[in-house]
Parts: sequence; C-alpha cells; structure tokens
Amino acid sequence: MASLPIATEIDPEVMALVDRVAQRRGISSRAYAAEAIRRAAESDDDFDAFVQVGLDAIERGDVISHEEMMAELDQMIAAHRARCA
Repeated sequence: MASLPIATEIDPEVMALVDRVAQRRGISSRAYAAEAIRRAAESDDDFDAFVQVGLDAIERGDVISHEEMMAELDQMIAAHRARCA
C-alpha cells in the first residue's frame, strides 16, 4: 500500500520520546510515528464500534433497568461468596 505524507507539530519533549522509543525498537522515528498513529486510530475505531453496539441495543429497547442490573449483580456476588465460604 502506498504511504501518504502527514505533517504536524509536536513539542520537543514528545519528539525526544518518539526518537528514544524508535531507536530502542530499531526503526525510524517516522516509522514509529506512523505505527503509533495507526494503533491510536484503530483503538479509537474499536471503541466507537463498542459504543455503537450499546447505542444500537438502546435503540432496539434491548436494555434492563438499573434495579434489575443491581439485583443480578447481588445474586452473582452472593453465589460467589457461597462458593468461597
């Protein structure tokens, strides 16, 4: 896949950190920055998809009340305590 250039400004401390980490990994600072951007974007995309699952469930009405959830948790805690006693 062809690479596309990107330009941005970062403070000297962050650049020094990028340089140190890239050097330890044996790659260029540019390669490290590109990988870091990819990982951050994938993480944000995964989080957005996770949130969307919840929003879709709410839209379908596939939810339970806070009281129901707390009752389920109380039952789980009681069952765990009974096993551990």
